Amino acid sequence: MKIGIVCPYSWDVPGGVQFHIRDLAEHLIGLGHEVSVLAPADDDTPLPPYVVSAGRAVPVPYNGSVARLNFGFLSAARVRRWLHDGTFDVIHIHEPASPSLGLLSCWAAHGPIVATFHTSNPRSRAMIAAYPILQPALEKISARIAVSEYARRTLVEHLGGDAVVIPNGVDVDFFARAEPNPEWAGTTLGFIGRIDEPRKGLPVLMAAFPKIAEACPDVRLLVAGRGDEEEAVATLPPELRAKVTFLGMVSDEDKARLLRSVDVYVAPNTGGESFGIILVEALSAGATVLASDLDAFAQVLDQGAAGELFANEDPDALAAAAIGLLRDPDRRTALAVHGSAHVRRFDWSTVGADILAVYETVTMGAAAVATDERVPLRTRLGLTRDPGA
Repeated sequence: MKIGIVCPYSWDVPGGVQFHIRDLAEHLIGLGHEVSVLAPADDDTPLPPYVVSAGRAVPVPYNGSVARLNFGFLSAARVRRWLHDGTFDVIHIHEPASPSLGLLSCWAAHGPIVATFHTSNPRSRAMIAAYPILQPALEKISARIAVSEYARRTLVEHLGGDAVVIPNGVDVDFFARAEPNPEWAGTTLGFIGRIDEPRKGLPVLMAAFPKIAEACPDVRLLVAGRGDEEEAVATLPPELRAKVTFLGMVSDEDKARLLRSVDVYVAPNTGGESFGIILVEALSAGATVLASDLDAFAQVLDQGAAGELFANEDPDALAAAAIGLLRDPDRRTALAVHGSAHVRRFDWSTVGADILAVYETVTMGAAAVATDERVPLRTRLGLTRDPGA
């Protein structure tokens, strides 16, 4: 099958959507499919052979973060050329409602279109206001996927229609077989995320850290991600700053080793999360996970059976939970064992098969149109129309 995948966000600024698209493309290529990914990227950025640049992206504040998007006449021309040259059996557009390549591709594409919605934003005035503009493009979509129930709810409430829920995928074995780094061992907490993005929650963790350090004097905090490191520890007493080690941006291999090494992985995110791919990666590595009780995080952590939850944006609750876990190795082991079993449902062997089933269904429907044969598509795919009608 020839598959075209559209990434809305800049390929050279890593994020959960980009990682999901990268891993999906490589999984499909490994199965023998022909895959091309169109993504915003600086023209001098080294790209995998399956990625085509649509030009440089610009930063736009969105959903409590900064999304690097690509939109304009040059981008539209590159989209049309990519679609023309690709002659794809199916186009898979991620975030078609964002003002980037997804929307441009939806406007320009013909044939079977699958769309994945990642955003969880229950009060998006911008999405509501933009609906009249988005509607003609969204009506071309053959099947809709949401990465979580919360992303599906955002879609239903703002844009109408429905979607099948297929979560983000992870190569579970990649994380499970990583070797711990002895230098990161000990009484260790871990955090991975953009340091200067408030919704990732590092300030909440920093506010909790003095109480954790008082109860567990040997504790260390490892922080991986880009941002202002001095500003991140500015609220800590000077004597505690040495207990925080900043690793900067880390490779996938070092991320896996970090998650295999820490006693507790902390996800103090404060909102705007529709899934929580880092939680799945941590569970895959066998880490004990402590996360804020966002709805999406609670779902990934099996409502607290696969990881500990604490009250969102409450440093005292975070501190109490972290201290309890650091002092109770049996509890950590029990959570890790449950998490390692629970996380298998997110492996690409399962997620990839579900996505391929959607592709096959919409391409069968398109073939039925050509032969005037009616093939009913499953309503659980969230179709806006029946391609066989």
